[in-house]
Amino acid sequence: MQQQVATRHDLARKTRYARLRLMMSLLFAYGSLGLTLGVMPVKGFAEDRPFVVIHRQGENDCHTFRIPAITVTNQGTLLAVYDMRYRSRRDLQGHMDIGLSRSTDGGKTWEAPKPIMDMGTYGGLPEDQNGCSDPNILVDKETGDIWVCAVWTHGKPGTHQWRGRGSEPGLELHQSTQFMMVRSSDDGQSWSKPENWTSRLKNPKWHQFAPAPGNGITMKNGTLVIPTDGRDEEGLPFSNLLWSQDHGETWSLSSPARSDTTECAVAELSDGTLMLNMRDNRNRGDKTASNGRAVSITANLGETWRVHSSDHRSLPEPVCMASLISHTLSDGRHILFFSNPNHRSKRKNMTVRMSLDDGKTWTKSVLLDEAGGAYSSLVMVNSSTLGILYESSRADMVFQKIALHEFGLSF
Repeated sequence: MQQQVATRHDLARKTRYARLRLMMSLLFAYGSLGLTLGVMPVKGFAEDRPFVVIHRQGENDCHTFRIPAITVTNQGTLLAVYDMRYRSRRDLQGHMDIGLSRSTDGGKTWEAPKPIMDMGTYGGLPEDQNGCSDPNILVDKETGDIWVCAVWTHGKPGTHQWRGRGSEPGLELHQSTQFMMVRSSDDGQSWSKPENWTSRLKNPKWHQFAPAPGNGITMKNGTLVIPTDGRDEEGLPFSNLLWSQDHGETWSLSSPARSDTTECAVAELSDGTLMLNMRDNRNRGDKTASNGRAVSITANLGETWRVHSSDHRSLPEPVCMASLISHTLSDGRHILFFSNPNHRSKRKNMTVRMSLDDGKTWTKSVLLDEAGGAYSSLVMVNSSTLGILYESSRADMVFQKIALHEFGLSF
């Protein structure tokens, strides 16, 4: 028996050594790219699940990358956008731009980060009074055009965009945060100068109106939809939608889906209705079984809303951004994927869940990071592979892939 145990221990030691050598060779091979491919040795990660580090604190002359959003273009290129927070992790106001990384090989390697929305020293104010944050990325699946929206704060040093003077009623730069947009027509290789949509979209009585970080969608009928949020005339948060039926020439706003909710994610259900999955401030004081994401659906682009059966029942949250996308398999089955930190009070247990019944139940899940995980963004890398860009316990931002068969799917 002792000999057998010793043999097993020797075999385990040799196996660990072989894995270490493999990991070191991969790290060496990818080191020249400035990105790290490896095996994440942290409790809660599936053993030997590969990942790519998009950013570690302090790299690229930038303190922190935060607020991920990811999409796939019509050419199959993955585009990851995020906050480049140069001096600290704190939210607006501060020195930060919207950055971009591209991958043309399914997320194995990524181009070096570059800013695509940078307001510089606009108005003669320093860069730390011209910060941009909270990107949302959308691909028009019919034209191939790509849109990235974000919020810009001008002036207002020492404030926070969601509190007090951080954004106030009115449309002017000194009053309110600004709703900004850049676009690309060449697969994300070049980008327009920032356009200011604030006067077109924001009700002047509102304290704030902004894109919700994450991704927008193209519906089956070609309608472009961007999840949005804000603070109304009383300063109370809300979640709603921004949509276009003419490829972005004109945009319309929905009514609020819910009050005291903020960052939200949208997906099209199997019958063509839209689901809005929302971060709910009420969960700050609710750590009981009723803690959960607020979920509403609409059949008329947000003119009217009704509460979904999964509301505050199925998806616990520590009051944090989450991601929701839909996918149709080759056999016609419609799937929803959802990611967030699966915990009622802490940003940990980064988990991806699957639903086969339009979000009524969530029957399968994959735990990625038990020790951490906060903001995340999901994407279909290809027809059989899900991708996720998220804030990890091991780095500011990582990218991972999950084969659909890990959810028990066969096709």
